Amino acid sequence: MEMANRIVDSEDLIDAAHSAPSLDLDRRRMDLALNLVDEYYAILGAWSWGDSILEWIRQCEITFETSPGLRPLLKHDVWPHAGRSSFVQLLEDKHIDSHHCPLERAVGLCLTFRQPPPIGCFSNQFLFYLKNHLAQTAYHTWTQMSPGPLSSLPPERFGVQVVEM
Repeated sequence: MEMANRIVDSEDLIDAAHSAPSLDLDRRRMDLALNLVDEYYAILGAWSWGDSILEWIRQCEITFETSPGLRPLLKHDVWPHAGRSSFVQLLEDKHIDSHHCPLERAVGLCLTFRQPPPIGCFSNQFLFYLKNHLAQTAYHTWTQMSPGPLSSLPPERFGVQVVEM
């Protein structure tokens, strides 16, 4: 909350000259700081979910590489092959509960930030407006890195279980 209050103060989110009495000003400042903290915790939750998805993809790649029947699906010289984004598509096709965070956003945030950044790294504009655009751009850039055409992994052939810890 202290860092969120600093963001509110440093970015002049409340015009003190045109504000009502001090109590009202303090209440509005606190409301803005709470909203910033809520947005930040949403980013942390999405980042954590994206990190879990990317780790699962790495584990799937290891499994596919060690299984002779699955190995050709990830080879770039075999047409069509499955790219890393095919695993995210598989989760979407399986209707995995995404904790009210689109999978693209979660993976995009994790691709953007190697580790969860502290709230002090963000501006109010980022927390309110830019985070979704940045995450979406990172995800779409990542999906385009695999040479096409890509095949989808058939959801009926794969079982996926999400374990909450």
